[in-house]
Amino acid sequence: MVTVIGAGFAGVEAAWAVAEAGFPVRLFEMRPVQSTPAHTTGFFAELVCSNSLKSMLPTSPAGLLKEEMAALGSIVLRIAEDHRVPAGEALGVDRNNFGAAITAALENHPNITVERRPVGPEEIAAMTGEVILATGPLTTPDVAEWLASETGRDRLYFFDAVAPTVEASSINLEVAFSQSRYDKGGDDYLNCPFDKETYEAFVHELVHAERAPFHAFEAGGVRGEVEVGEAYKLQTLEDRFTEQVKYFAGCMPIEVIAERGARSLAFGNFKPVGLTDPRTGRRPWAALQLRPENKEKTLYSLVACQTRLKWGEQKRVFRMIPGLENAEFVRYGVIHRNTYLDAPRVLNPDLTLKNRPNIGISGQLTGVEGYVESAAMGIYSGLVAVARLRGDSLPVPPRETAYGSLISHLMDDTPRDFAPMNINWGLLPDPEPVPRDKAVKRAMKLEAARAAFTSWQASRQA
Repeated sequence: MVTVIGAGFAGVEAAWAVAEAGFPVRLFEMRPVQSTPAHTTGFFAELVCSNSLKSMLPTSPAGLLKEEMAALGSIVLRIAEDHRVPAGEALGVDRNNFGAAITAALENHPNITVERRPVGPEEIAAMTGEVILATGPLTTPDVAEWLASETGRDRLYFFDAVAPTVEASSINLEVAFSQSRYDKGGDDYLNCPFDKETYEAFVHELVHAERAPFHAFEAGGVRGEVEVGEAYKLQTLEDRFTEQVKYFAGCMPIEVIAERGARSLAFGNFKPVGLTDPRTGRRPWAALQLRPENKEKTLYSLVACQTRLKWGEQKRVFRMIPGLENAEFVRYGVIHRNTYLDAPRVLNPDLTLKNRPNIGISGQLTGVEGYVESAAMGIYSGLVAVARLRGDSLPVPPRETAYGSLISHLMDDTPRDFAPMNINWGLLPDPEPVPRDKAVKRAMKLEAARAAFTSWQASRQA
């Protein structure tokens, strides 16, 4: 018997993978007995924010991930195709028909028993056998409290407050230069130097750019500073949200800091002290630092640039930074409600808890981002449980694959504030040698991923 808690995208896929392998599943879903501030139905895998499941192009990272998911028997993708609506290259679905069909498929599966009720932490802690926790970013306060106590309060996050991330290959290294302040700490950081005119133009656009709206359910509960139970208190005022978020270091939106004064960034986040621009031999007026997001240094984040600007505005404004004129953004900055674990420090490569290996964590709780990525981790958790029931273990997918790249991100212990990530080109490892042509490089990544996935599938099924 496998117990799956939560019937969102991850829970649905996990339960289906186990049931299709011939093992019984007990699937818990609290809705509609107990709902969340974001959900409106009792359907499994309810689409809340969008009806799009990302690109279907086989030459895109999202398309590659879907290709691997389909090969592993994804129920989400199968039913999405049945209820597809026109959405260009994206996989758009009819929300209600999709949700109803997913729900019916699982409720009618002979190996799945559905229980519609909340599951408390005491019950979870007492469960034996294989357990998969897939309660999502709106995990209830009592379960979040239990996770915090099991993993450490500093290893559970309640807000996704991260800066934009760009592909390393898109940074102009004729402008950006490697140096740590006062040459202390090696050359891990890249620095984008401003002169006075460029800095003032950037600040002007930053403070006048359009911002994303706040959602009421986002405004309570922050990492380590507010009681977990605060996470469900509804808030409606932007200043209340900012008051909550500011408690944890570095999470004030950059545009809010810039509003405090023309040079507030130059004396704060962008202070240039200890840096020398090799092009001029002088200290720049201000400098944005870029920090590597993985061991391979294929991704860099914009340090201290957490923001609530709309995504199109982020691309426009942050490309005004010297060295980022042609930056390829793989993730935009966000500050929103999102419960997830510090995966590199609390999870095993099979996504089980280090201190409770019979409990697997799946979906957005692991630190992936997006419906498709959550569903992908659900399949993986289900396959892990099946392998364990058979007295075996599931080999980790190769690093070159979409699955392997996501799991590598979750396991990457590079010193940083761990942040959720969706599938993107920067996660897929570069070929050796790295071709200069971007299209050629991406084609080689896809070819390597497909070859590696085929070999992994063959070895797994042998």
